[in-house]
Amino acid sequence: SRTDDGVLVTLEQQDRSRWDRALIAEGVAVLDQALAMRRGGPYQVQAAIAACHAAAPDTASTDWPQIAALYAELARMAPSPVVDLNRAVAVAMSEGVPAGLALVDELARSGRLDGYYLLPATQADLLRRDGRTAEAQAAYEEALRLAPSEAERRYLTGRLNDL
Repeated sequence: SRTDDGVLVTLEQQDRSRWDRALIAEGVAVLDQALAMRRGGPYQVQAAIAACHAAAPDTASTDWPQIAALYAELARMAPSPVVDLNRAVAVAMSEGVPAGLALVDELARSGRLDGYYLLPATQADLLRRDGRTAEAQAAYEEALRLAPSEAERRYLTGRLNDL
């Protein structure tokens, strides 16, 4: 999400009290109907991930173990290094930063996300959370070098300056 002047607002920073709870309830009801058909696919899994985020009043109360499990299922159905990166974040939130960082490092070694700015941005965030400031700084600088837009560069610059 972005502010009116184009500043990036991460899911963690969003004011969830401004979310339309009626629309969220409607979306969850439609998802429940789709799941009852027992013909699950990647779109239902993606919707279930979104529902987990939308149902939580804040980041801390998000069902991260469920999201990690859903990303593992999505990776089975529709393998993608981006899905693997998202799973790594969910694992970091549910099992601890070192577990998530190990998955991100594995992805980095694989080369499957070379040039994708969110790989070093994710590494930087997890390194920052783990108190590894110098390594986080280097990862933020790499993400900045690869960032595709001014909004992403402003966000990453802010994170880097916060270190």
